[in-house]
Amino acid sequence: MGLKMKYGFERKFRDQVLRCSSCGFCQAVCPIFGLTFRPALNARGKMLVLQEVMDGDAELNQELIETLFQCTTCANCSTNCPSGVSVPDIIKEARKDMVAAGVGHPAFIGMNEALKMRHNIYGEEEPEDFERERNRKADYVYFIGCVGSFRENETTMETLDLLDRLKVDYTLIDEVCCSGVLEDVGYRINRELINRNIEMILSTGAGKVITGCPYCFRTFNDDRFYKGLRDAGVKVLHISQFLKDFDFEVISDKVVTYHDPCDLGRHCGIYDEPRETITKIAPNFVEMSHTRADALCCGAGGGVRGAYPANSIAMARRRLDEVEQIGAQVVLTECNSCLHNLANAKLRSQKFSIYTTAQFINMLMMTEIDKE
Repeated sequence: MGLKMKYGFERKFRDQVLRCSSCGFCQAVCPIFGLTFRPALNARGKMLVLQEVMDGDAELNQELIETLFQCTTCANCSTNCPSGVSVPDIIKEARKDMVAAGVGHPAFIGMNEALKMRHNIYGEEEPEDFERERNRKADYVYFIGCVGSFRENETTMETLDLLDRLKVDYTLIDEVCCSGVLEDVGYRINRELINRNIEMILSTGAGKVITGCPYCFRTFNDDRFYKGLRDAGVKVLHISQFLKDFDFEVISDKVVTYHDPCDLGRHCGIYDEPRETITKIAPNFVEMSHTRADALCCGAGGGVRGAYPANSIAMARRRLDEVEQIGAQVVLTECNSCLHNLANAKLRSQKFSIYTTAQFINMLMMTEIDKE
């Protein structure tokens, strides 16, 4: 008789959980551990807890919420794991098991309900209008995402202004949350929202979707339920991929650095495209001490910003310490969520500015127009 496995994470990942060794490489790169120094919150600590669950010495109950929901799913542990343990996938599966057992983090219980009612992660009724026509026929759809629609409105407006300056034939749509985040925090992805996004995108006749949100980019390209979009031949680009081929004819003399978002970098392997664009406009570009696959997480991912905001901000401040160390005047990133968290973490004494790359380019172009 085979071993009876109670939980989905064990059926899918038992071998990986057992492969977790005592090397501690993940401890050196885990943003939660780097902040709290609590072994149970480090990737290996979580795997040891799950081993106890598999052995029957613990249950996936309320007592494990703090351990298993304090993970940004940044994938720095997996990138550095010599045993090939995919910690984010295991954590997400364990969270699904917890929710199925009636044990969920209160913040995400509320978010799941909000998405059913309001179709965005914040549960708000109406997004910013952004003064653009929606749902028209166009070559491109620009998909904003929840953070860009409800928290980083100014950034989104600057991005749309840039697309206008570049004479891009795009339209907005009456978008709803891509809902991929639900699977990060233990819930099933919302098929109704997916079908609505697919239907609206296809109705525009656009051959490409541009999004400024790395998580939306990942969800559209990787989630099996968005296959209808891919089957229709619609290509989804992150805005960093779209902008790299333009010549903006503007230059900044400021010292500029770049923060790699986890979703765009470690999860999607997009490192070069943002830098190609930034080095065109910022000859005084400098890298932080942790960059590309080794970049520090901003602390916003995996639901941590919503569930553990104090720790989320503290992780962002660790990242901003690196900005100060290199004397950068401008921090650019390619993720509205990173931008939002880093901006909230910035101290008054810190004099650098934080923008998305598109936002910064638009500001430079506006300055050039003012000079004429």
